[in-house]
Amino acid sequence: MTRALLVVLDSVGIGGAPDAAAYDDVGADTVGHIAEACARGEGDRPGLRQGPLALPNLAGLGLGLACEGAAGRVPPGLGAPPALRRAWGFARETARGKDTVSGHWEMAGLPLLSGFGYFPASCPAFPPALTQALVEEAGLPGILGDRHASGTAVLDELGEEHLRTGKPICYTSVDSVFQIAAHEEAFGLARLYETCRIARRLCDPLHIGRVIARPFLGAPDTGFVRTPHRRDFALPPPGETLLDRAAGAGREVVTIGKIGDIFAHRGTGREIKTADNEAGIRAILETMPALADGGFAFANLVDFDTEYGHRRDVAGYAAALEAFDRRLPAIAGTLRPGDLAIVTADHGNDPTFRGTDHTREQVPVLAFGPGLAPGSFGARESYADIGATLAAHLGLQPLGAGAAFPLVIPGGP
Repeated sequence: MTRALLVVLDSVGIGGAPDAAAYDDVGADTVGHIAEACARGEGDRPGLRQGPLALPNLAGLGLGLACEGAAGRVPPGLGAPPALRRAWGFARETARGKDTVSGHWEMAGLPLLSGFGYFPASCPAFPPALTQALVEEAGLPGILGDRHASGTAVLDELGEEHLRTGKPICYTSVDSVFQIAAHEEAFGLARLYETCRIARRLCDPLHIGRVIARPFLGAPDTGFVRTPHRRDFALPPPGETLLDRAAGAGREVVTIGKIGDIFAHRGTGREIKTADNEAGIRAILETMPALADGGFAFANLVDFDTEYGHRRDVAGYAAALEAFDRRLPAIAGTLRPGDLAIVTADHGNDPTFRGTDHTREQVPVLAFGPGLAPGSFGARESYADIGATLAAHLGLQPLGAGAAFPLVIPGGP
């Protein structure tokens, strides 16, 4: 029986979606603009990286060709080698918004066509009744923030006041999210998680996709830094996903990174929490050799988004892409005959673009496995085609959305 691996490079978009204008994201192109910046020397950082963007393994999987299909040109350094090794395409999201949750749900076969609720770009951003209920039920002296904000900038701005007053920092963004930042020691990690559970329940009637605990450490004189103990409290998917289908069929399911949080721990099997990309890659390398026949592993590598996209760090983002590229041969080496692996993304986060938010972009879909025939399966009109393809490959019943793209895999179904 065949196995499958789905790896999401969080925010690695490849050019504005056809509806980018509706999100004020015309011109965004995460991979393309990073490659162009590196070609101009703007991605150089002593001790980290320098020179043109070097992604030979991703290029060999068709990343440059996927960029060309999505944005009309192959970014510098991403030309395909003489013999393309695998199958490639690109996909567009049908769900409204540019959220992590909606992107992942859609690629798992559940497009969220009704959309999430959002908080306005005003101050205060949160309904007074929501804030009052949170303060009362969580026993808080009040909250700070109450507006759209960058998660790192808001710590610099309000971290000292948080320590002095004991009020957690609550903020949002263009995503459907209610984020709560608090000092891991002074406020307490367990108390932060419980405050988020209360906020999750209060946000349910507003259909907010995620409540996120953002613990941090530090002091005003040394600065504040986030810790790896982030936790997402998501709405449960409103329908069946690929994870539900695989778990219901008795298949081994392993989810890596924040996948468990994104799917509200439903159908997520053995969950492996990771602190960064390197830990996520190690988890993939440890999981795949032992994954049972018919098993499904689903991983999210988050650093591209949280560490570099939101911080508009071109050099850091480029270095992270190159680090993943170097590990691709090892990941491919864990696959058995008949296995299918897909590398994709959930949205964009162009570090050269204005603001600090996600960008509405198309995403690469790069498929590989022993003996898989190379070629293009072109533009996919929904991320749900990824889930449909994986379900077909695993011999599961079709999902409610999506159309499988054609792949020829020796030993496959």
